[in-house]
Amino acid sequence: MINDMKRARLRRATAVAVTGGAVLAAGVLSVAPAQAAPTHPGDYRAVGKGLVARHLTANAKAAPAVPSIVAKGGYVMNNANGASLYTKAADTKRSTGSTTKIMTAKVVLSQPKLNLDAKVTVQMAYSDYIVSKNASSARLIVGDKVTVRQLLYGLMLPSGCDAAYALADKFGSGSTRAARVKSFIGKMNSTAKSLGLKNTHFDSFDGIGNGKNYSTPRDLTKLASSAMKSSTFRTIVKTKKYTAKTVTKKGGTRTMAPWTNTNTLLGSYSGAIGVKTGSGPEAKYCLVFAATRKGKTVIGTVLTSSSSTQRATDATKLMNYGFAKLG
Repeated sequence: MINDMKRARLRRATAVAVTGGAVLAAGVLSVAPAQAAPTHPGDYRAVGKGLVARHLTANAKAAPAVPSIVAKGGYVMNNANGASLYTKAADTKRSTGSTTKIMTAKVVLSQPKLNLDAKVTVQMAYSDYIVSKNASSARLIVGDKVTVRQLLYGLMLPSGCDAAYALADKFGSGSTRAARVKSFIGKMNSTAKSLGLKNTHFDSFDGIGNGKNYSTPRDLTKLASSAMKSSTFRTIVKTKKYTAKTVTKKGGTRTMAPWTNTNTLLGSYSGAIGVKTGSGPEAKYCLVFAATRKGKTVIGTVLTSSSSTQRATDATKLMNYGFAKLG
């Protein structure tokens, strides 16, 4: 009778051990292989703390490694809610180069009752300006009539300083060209203030400043995010190539040489949707960038990188990191 009771207890103990994910071998209770680990939280107590640790480690998602970039300043945010994803000297003021033209476009597109098909006559002053500054150009022809829409493409794709001048002259107020340009730059600064860009100031319409043209990675990213709310802006900055047809002095049609976007990410980074390059003696190499993947958009800025290739590499690292953090 006693032997029968002992055998019954042994059978029950063995059943409990097997159910709990353990085996009885040579009189020692050992943990079963990982694939036999219980999946219900209440089962973990039956198999010991060691299995819990291994199970959690196997299922934990490793945090992405924070990237190292050459640019002196960098910032990335989740465009959906403005949450910061990466910062490097994000609030340090630096020269912005032609990323300034994001604000130029923003001011134009914010004009009340804007007619994108309104025509602007290219003046000799615009041509003289780019020659004197050795500036990037949309190669506008003096005397041609171009639309505001075309000027925006010439501004953002080949980074035309002549197009920037034409837009400032068109949308500034005043009886002289100098007054209109000053007025337009004033609008750029008032827009920066209204957007809460406390570390941003413009003294030019194109980024060729006079010592007081600066922003920060965080501010430029916020500016770009605001500009991207315009469907016209979004369409322009994601365009790789654009051919304008202008009206000549004699009323004929001129087909311009195609404008190619200076943002190489549009052809090399999956999901890239903009935004703007910049460069200059002080600014070095800058890039405001944005990309959308799986319905999520990251947007950011790198300032003062070492080359046009490196700024794209820096931006790629930051976008990859941003998407990894968003999951």
